[in-house]
Amino acid sequence: MADTAVIDVPKKSKNNGRKALKQKNPSTNEANILAQKLSQQLSPTPPVPSPMEADDPTKENSQTLTSPKKGKAAAGKAKLGKQSFEKDMQEMQDMLQKLRIEKEKTEELLKEKDEILKMKEEEIETKGKEQEKLQMELKKLQKMKEFKPTMTFALSQPLKLKEKKNGGNEKKRPSPPYILWCKDQWKEVKKENPEADFKEVSNILGAKWKAVTAEEKKPYEEIYRAEKEAYLQVIAKEKRESEAMKLLDEEHKQKSAMELLEQYLQFKQEAEKESKKKSKKERDPLKPKQPMSAFFLFSNERRTTLLAEEKCKSVLDVAKITGQEWKNMTEEQRRPYEEMAKKKKEKYMEEMEVYKQMKEEEASSLLKQDEETMKLHKQEALQLLKKKEKTDNIIKKIKEKRQKSKPNSDPNKPKKPASSFLLFSKEARKTLMQERQGINNSTLNALISVKWKELSEEERNVWNGKAAEAMEEYKKKLEEYNNKCAEENKQQEQ
Repeated sequence: MADTAVIDVPKKSKNNGRKALKQKNPSTNEANILAQKLSQQLSPTPPVPSPMEADDPTKENSQTLTSPKKGKAAAGKAKLGKQSFEKDMQEMQDMLQKLRIEKEKTEELLKEKDEILKMKEEEIETKGKEQEKLQMELKKLQKMKEFKPTMTFALSQPLKLKEKKNGGNEKKRPSPPYILWCKDQWKEVKKENPEADFKEVSNILGAKWKAVTAEEKKPYEEIYRAEKEAYLQVIAKEKRESEAMKLLDEEHKQKSAMELLEQYLQFKQEAEKESKKKSKKERDPLKPKQPMSAFFLFSNERRTTLLAEEKCKSVLDVAKITGQEWKNMTEEQRRPYEEMAKKKKEKYMEEMEVYKQMKEEEASSLLKQDEETMKLHKQEALQLLKKKEKTDNIIKKIKEKRQKSKPNSDPNKPKKPASSFLLFSKEARKTLMQERQGINNSTLNALISVKWKELSEEERNVWNGKAAEAMEEYKKKLEEYNNKCAEENKQQEQ
């Protein structure tokens, strides 16, 4: 064949006995070439002919023979690729829908969380405001605690309680004549019956009392009457004083309330102007100070010398050094300081005794002043009570006079008829009560008066006519009643 290509057979090398060398690792260029070749083999696209193959007619004929088979295979592969692509598209769309739904849900959840956060922030703001208000109120209350009124209150009730507790002015009830007789006869009955109990002795005395005559009972009854009269007088006096003191207390309460109000307003104005801290309790300047101990006397002497030195810079260092020195000192070294402390303590005790006596004298003088003020209060209270009794008596007399001056009303006498307005108000009240249930009397009366004013002359004439008829009937009955009364009086005179 003239057109066939001659294939060059490789010549055998001289070194056939030698072993083949291991293949080297391909370079980056070689790796890229191999990858291209593999992609060409796998891809369905026909390979691009080289320029030498394009000129060769034999190769063209061979390609035309094999082309229909390859076209069918490519068409099948294209269909399969389309189907797989459509499936992938549908899956992707489903995934997108799911993602959208999830996104909407997450957005709703985020909105809800934002609303909850806003609500919490508002609550925190409101709580903060409330706390500020409470703090302001607390400050006001703390200022209010500082308010100390300077007033004199009525001392009637506490003094009475003290008297009753001590049992000074408390009056016992008088014992009846039977108990007085029993006290006299108890010892005699007990001698006669030494083994008898309290119950048995009381039974014996009861039986004897029944046998006692009226003459024997008389002295005991007289004692009982005298004691009772004295007891009643004391009780009446106490009641009168208590009533008087109540009146005085009421007056004092009114005055004290007004004084308190004025003082509180002044204090409030001062507190608003100046907000000062609470001052410490004032120490009594007359009270003697407590004496220093022996150790403190020693430390006071040493302080000036130790502070002059460079070692002691502060008061704490001085206290430490003096404490150690005092521990190391002997009894002879300590003795002068202890004697000084004793003398000062004796002087302090003498001053304290004088101070206590002075305080006791002040307390006794205050008690006397309280008693004097109490007497004055009682006198004022009794004067007030007398005034009240006088006014009550005057009011009673006036009432009695009015009752006497009024003629006794006869039940048979005819009563005056109602006016036109009252007749109208009776009917209007019924209708309004049905329309408006649970209405007050004041509003009801106001509505009735408004309706009466709104009536025309014709409507009013109707009610005036009814009132006139009732008045005529009343006049007739009154004439008949007066005639009867006149006849009865004539009969009584005859």
